[in-house]
Amino acid sequence: MNTAQFTPAGTLTAEDLGRIHLIGVGGVGMSGLARLFLTRGLPVSGSELREWPSLAGLRALGGTIHMSHETSNLDGVDTVVYSSAIPQDHLEMVEARRRGLRVLHRSEALAAAMTGRRTVAVAGTHGKTTTTSMVTMVLQQAGTDPSFVIGGEISEVGSGAHHGTGEYFVVEADESDRSFLIYRPYVSIITNIEADHLNTYGDLANLEATFAEFARLTDPDGFIITCADDPGGRRLAETLRAEGRRVHTYGLSPDADLRLDDMASTAQGVRFLAGIDGHSLGEIRLPVPGRHMGLNSASAVLTAYLLGLPVEAAEVALGAFPGVRRRFERKGVADGVLVYDEYAYHPTSMTLALQTLREVAGDGRLIVVFQPYRLYRTRDLQAEIAAALGIADELVLLEVFGPGELRQPGEGSAALVEAVPLDAAHKVFVDSWEDAPVEVARRARPGDVVVTMGAPPISLMGDQLIDALTARASGGAADPTAGVAVDPDGAASAAG
Repeated sequence: MNTAQFTPAGTLTAEDLGRIHLIGVGGVGMSGLARLFLTRGLPVSGSELREWPSLAGLRALGGTIHMSHETSNLDGVDTVVYSSAIPQDHLEMVEARRRGLRVLHRSEALAAAMTGRRTVAVAGTHGKTTTTSMVTMVLQQAGTDPSFVIGGEISEVGSGAHHGTGEYFVVEADESDRSFLIYRPYVSIITNIEADHLNTYGDLANLEATFAEFARLTDPDGFIITCADDPGGRRLAETLRAEGRRVHTYGLSPDADLRLDDMASTAQGVRFLAGIDGHSLGEIRLPVPGRHMGLNSASAVLTAYLLGLPVEAAEVALGAFPGVRRRFERKGVADGVLVYDEYAYHPTSMTLALQTLREVAGDGRLIVVFQPYRLYRTRDLQAEIAAALGIADELVLLEVFGPGELRQPGEGSAALVEAVPLDAAHKVFVDSWEDAPVEVARRARPGDVVVTMGAPPISLMGDQLIDALTARASGGAADPTAGVAVDPDGAASAAG
């Protein structure tokens, strides 16, 4: 993708877009953008093939949702917005260009919405969604009423986007296709830099160079935040500081600007003492477990401190942080089995999440239902993904979710399951979506923890696992396909 041809932030405003139509509006990223425009009072329509949960909320806000892709959907439209998951030969894309309509990538439309605001952009190989949510809640608690667009929904809030009245705009900046290079942040937060998206970047060196390019777009009056514990973040900080740029770090490392001391994580949550410039900022507590959650929250504390906002706002907001849907989300208990949903698919985030879930499981077993996300990642990082999955006691593996990708012989989950360091009796590849809940119900026993993990469609399986376990408890048999609104092999809009 040639982002050099994209319209950068500050060129257009959201109002310049007129009547906006989003292709694949049900995807997490696209539905959040649609919600932002609707809460801003702009006319929005979208097209979809499936009844995603987000669509009801968009209709309630006044959005027009077409449950098909048709050229007539563009009647009266001024701007058409697409995501990287939408092919250029999509019939609505072709028709938009034939009619001479403005056609924008999702990042360009989002950049237009940022115009006139101080953007806080959260980037990184993983941890972006949780960190963006934490920063948003801290700024809200401080009374700044920020606008925000997050690649997920804050649990119990039920929204991943909002048009606020304040000066700040918090956004999750996607590096996967280089589209974050069109943003012009006031604050840039980079959680980590690890090998990923090598189909785009080729190697880690090119990926790191692009993150540095992104950081250099930060307003000179603003600042850059990186994690001192992450090797890629540390190298980036050293490079940028040598150029005279304002960089601040956080972490457990002794030389971090915001230092985390006495960190402890239990099943009930994580806590640490925060200190900067030789004085204490107090104790930070989160009701969600995981040391990685503590690190993510530290970037939000540091952001508030550097913006001159009361650190007490960060303490209160993080102390009530409910988590993000599909990020370590507790789905419920059925027949004595605790079920979680977790979006992690990069091996580092998988490892951190599974280590935390191992703590939660205690004396019980950890059962993982995993659907890899993207063939290129599964191929390039197979050994690392397999090692992460080896943390589990039992593994149920589905086929790779890779819309638009062509699977070559020997690629995919059949090869991955062989690489996972578990005995054959404790791992299984199921090539049918319907078989996974049945397999979990067969393997799980009271006291176990089950987590669905990986690509977007797997998030729909948590409720089905609850149903299957509940049916087992009553001696019945649940229909594993009941309520399924997705083809597990995926449509382009699923990843939008």
